[in-house]
Amino acid sequence: MLLEKLCNIAAPSAYESDIREIIKNEVKSYVDEVKVDRMGNIITHKKGNGKRVVVDAHMDEIGFIITGYNEDGTLKFAPLGVIDSKIVPCKVVKIGRKGIYGVIGLKPIHLQSNKEREENINISSLCIDIGASSKKEAKEIVPLGEYASFTTKFESFGEGLIKGKALDDRVGCGVLIEILKENYNCDLYGVFSVQEENENRGAYIPAYNIKPDLVLILEGTICADAPNVEERLKVTKLGEGPAISVMDVSCVFDYNIIEEIKHIAVNNSIPYQIRKSTAGNNDGGAYVMSGSSTKVVTISVPCRYIHSAVSVCSLNDYENTIKLTREYLKSL
Repeated sequence: MLLEKLCNIAAPSAYESDIREIIKNEVKSYVDEVKVDRMGNIITHKKGNGKRVVVDAHMDEIGFIITGYNEDGTLKFAPLGVIDSKIVPCKVVKIGRKGIYGVIGLKPIHLQSNKEREENINISSLCIDIGASSKKEAKEIVPLGEYASFTTKFESFGEGLIKGKALDDRVGCGVLIEILKENYNCDLYGVFSVQEENENRGAYIPAYNIKPDLVLILEGTICADAPNVEERLKVTKLGEGPAISVMDVSCVFDYNIIEEIKHIAVNNSIPYQIRKSTAGNNDGGAYVMSGSSTKVVTISVPCRYIHSAVSVCSLNDYENTIKLTREYLKSL
């Protein structure tokens, strides 16, 4: 399965080389041009006579970077992207191209004071245990600047659900790969961007170089349909279709395009939902701030537990996001 292949690859922000090669091989037969810019973004082009349209999905995932060594041979590290520190301890990670396994250590609960048990965990107080017994040995095994990623494997479970790491935004990459297999009238650029989790840095390059008339962002977004969550905080719900954003931290999305997409969804019997939050952001902000008067819209696959070691999404939502995106592009 395409999503399984995408999710199981380690590619934190600024370390996207492995996922980049997989995506290039997946799309090269369906587009007129594939190139990689200096930042590392994949820019695909399907030539057309209509509007210049960018469909963007980011390749990178949250992860960690190795920043130093402790005397006992454990590693110091920092986050790549926004990660809730509460979910980090006692996770298995894989480090760098050599695939060195490590465990993020935490003082056992038996030894913690009452104060320590109640406090939020600071990532800077944690370490990665790679089995080394000294700083010298650790330096020989793992160089500074290596990345570390979670090791959760992709699996199907329940009724039409999948779980894995990096669904944000490998679901978007999967949707983009699938829609590039079709032909459209618009002049279509499929952008697989880098470093979205690092302040959307990668997308600024294609935003300035392509100067699109319209940008469609494909994302894996917040889903909080869990027990004991207030109804107003259930931003999206699994199984209720792709989520259309109205606004986030980086931009207010184009109202007229949102209405067009909703109309297309209804006419094609594709379920959809409105994302009920303005929190978070994505590559849309980079395109809005590029100075080219670009109109931007975001369609997302709802994913539970994003920005953690494991996320969950519905295959029906994923398939319906492909259908809705494809039908909208055909309408241009």
